[in-house]
Amino acid sequence: MEKRKIGSLEVSVVGVGCNNFGMRSDEAHSEEVMKAALDLGINFFDTADMYANGRSEELLGRFLVGGGHRSELIIATKFGNDMPGQGRGARPQYVNQAFDASLKRLRTDYIDLYQLHLPDPDVPIEETLGALDALVKAGKVREIGCSNFSAEQIRESQVAAGRRSGSARFVSVQNEYSLLHREPEEGVLDECERQGMAFLPFFPLTSGLLTGKYRKGQPIPEDTRVAKYERYRKLLTDENLDKVEVLIEYAESRGHTILELAFSWLLAHRVVASVIAGASSGQQVRANAAAAGWKLTPADLQEIEALLRADAGKAAKT
Repeated sequence: MEKRKIGSLEVSVVGVGCNNFGMRSDEAHSEEVMKAALDLGINFFDTADMYANGRSEELLGRFLVGGGHRSELIIATKFGNDMPGQGRGARPQYVNQAFDASLKRLRTDYIDLYQLHLPDPDVPIEETLGALDALVKAGKVREIGCSNFSAEQIRESQVAAGRRSGSARFVSVQNEYSLLHREPEEGVLDECERQGMAFLPFFPLTSGLLTGKYRKGQPIPEDTRVAKYERYRKLLTDENLDKVEVLIEYAESRGHTILELAFSWLLAHRVVASVIAGASSGQQVRANAAAAGWKLTPADLQEIEALLRADAGKAAKT
């Protein structure tokens, strides 16, 4: 498994997003996913305190850390979003409270990548960075990152860190990014390049649309998120489904799948360190790991853009 850098950390280019552990994925299936990932050489597991109200961290701690695998792993977790019974936010006191709670659930004495889950408009970023810097200097956190930050907020945080000599700074940003969700191209990716930060795309498969599972004119497969929840069904727009058909045709014409295209397209961006896709079975983890092997050329990327633009232009005329 190829590895890339997040600050001083070396992570597998395919990671495991653990947001479904303890929710859609029960304990047995979560452990199946973790075991398959380890067998494939995947070392990067991304979770958050709020996932399943802490249950995701607990399952990671029980199987991975408790199973004697800690030294092999890069564990990333997040704080700051609403955590029932604990609180939310980015004030220094809460940073320490949330960190101690995550440490306990994860059964470890350090976290590799500790991330602010979303900006807190009520707290100056200097205060949050000060608390995180203290955790790094105490040897409890190896690197720090942020999530759901705009390009301007990234710049502000790096300027704030620069005011304190030797202070820890964010080495990564985790935002939604995929072939169907391109918002980071409006400044965030360029800012990551300028700042030397790694980018971690979440929802890389647009909640399953980029697996080929959902096709235009075909019924929605039963027992899927899209079938069960309205907020996911809203993704099944004519525009998205038309793009999916274009991407499937492109991938298959080259002997690949749309899943392989989705992963490999993201990894063709040099700021992307790891694609953290969720999985509910060992089979899905193996498919995700295999999907990263298509090396897209600059010409390939230009052709994909041209196809998507042509499709968008055709849709605008109808």
